[in-house]
Amino acid sequence: MSDMERARALLAGNASFTCAFVRGEEVLTSTERGVKPLLRRIDEGARLFGFCCADRVVGRAAALLYVLLGAKEVYAEVLSRSGEEAFKAHEIAYGCGVSAERIVNRAGTGLCPMELATEGISDPVEALSAIRKKLKELAG
Repeated sequence: MSDMERARALLAGNASFTCAFVRGEEVLTSTERGVKPLLRRIDEGARLFGFCCADRVVGRAAALLYVLLGAKEVYAEVLSRSGEEAFKAHEIAYGCGVSAERIVNRAGTGLCPMELATEGISDPVEALSAIRKKLKELAG
């Protein structure tokens, strides 16, 4: 079984996992929602070089964080078109179950704030800054 197949199987096999990262014998999973597991990796100084990643929902913000982290390949159950554009622009292999025009917020009342924060941004470092700024705004 390939690393990507294993990452996807981990995600499919445990509803509490929000993402799974696999590189050979190394397996990392998270139950944190949104971009939190990716920000945690960045904050810890860890990267995803060579990892195949499976995630529940990926929009532009998460896609650019995966680029920044150096992921080899990403599969998203739901992937926004702007996320696809980010992966293509940065030559990251990707796949998805559902391609969505946009990612909606958790309440289903509008667009995801992280999608809005990174709209028009293609640089992963700039995206990280915009994401952190938006999270501070949301925290009050």
